[in-house]
Amino acid sequence: MKTTTTAMRSLSVAVLLLVAAAASASAAKDRCHSGDKAALLAIKAALGNPYHFASWTPDNPCCDWYDVDCDATTGRVVGLAVFQDANLTGTIPDAVAGLVHLQNLMLHHLPGISGPIPPAIGRLSNLSFLTISWTGVSGPVPSFLGTLTRLNQLDLSFNALTGAVPASLAALPSLYSIDISRNRLTGSLPPLLFSRLDKAQQEAYLRLSHNNLTGSVPPEFSAVAFAQVDLSRNAFAGDASGLFGRAKPVQQMDLSRNAFSFNLSAVELPEQLNSLDLSHNAIYGGIPAQVVNLTNLQLFNVSYNRLCGAVPTGGNMASFDAYSYQHNRCLCGPPLADPCK
Repeated sequence: MKTTTTAMRSLSVAVLLLVAAAASASAAKDRCHSGDKAALLAIKAALGNPYHFASWTPDNPCCDWYDVDCDATTGRVVGLAVFQDANLTGTIPDAVAGLVHLQNLMLHHLPGISGPIPPAIGRLSNLSFLTISWTGVSGPVPSFLGTLTRLNQLDLSFNALTGAVPASLAALPSLYSIDISRNRLTGSLPPLLFSRLDKAQQEAYLRLSHNNLTGSVPPEFSAVAFAQVDLSRNAFAGDASGLFGRAKPVQQMDLSRNAFSFNLSAVELPEQLNSLDLSHNAIYGGIPAQVVNLTNLQLFNVSYNRLCGAVPTGGNMASFDAYSYQHNRCLCGPPLADPCK
């Protein structure tokens, strides 16, 4: 009986602790830090008090406002995600720097937002995820982004950004995903990009398609554990064979519509590949026979190159038609009309 009573008391204490913790978290959320509220209201005012922020009123806790996310324990604003509103106009407000605990900032599909990325973004020292995409933002990719030492993911895709990929991004130890596709970037790739990542712990994602980037793939990239790399529709040239390797974790690789030139026969294809597009380059040699062993391969395109030899057969190669191989120097065999002699 005494044991049962003790157990019941322990259970009651545990329940009380849980209730107290829940109440504390709720209270933290309801508090809404005055500095965070002031910064959010300043953002709203800078954008002309649009209807999008109708819930942002001083008499309501800011953690209940639309687009705002707060830490359940501290009540501080850690996330701001504003997206899909063509009526929002103006520039990114400097007041965003007042959200000193912000970890995730998303400004997505806001075509009326224009101007450069402000230095205020560089003061968000806790930022892990930064998305400014599908906007009218222009100017350079600012080098001050290299001061955001906790940044994991950077998405600046579908904007009007110009200039080069800043070398300062290579200083970030945790940045594993970069997407600056669909802009107007020029220049070459920083050779030390992703060099500080722990290769054994973290795969890298690089998407730079539809720009005007030039130069070659840095030899240093051969040491990066890419899971996805998309350099398509630029003006890259030279040898990209360092991106290949049987043991590499690459699942998707798109190097199409550049001027890459290397011997495809000499590379080993990553075993996890599910998508490979090398079309519209100056790649020579033959298609590695190893391709038939890539059981996950769903997209394969080597058209518009200078390849020769027989198209490998077997595995799932029958799922790729002549379109995948057309306009090469001397490829032959099914599914092409030219038989091998």
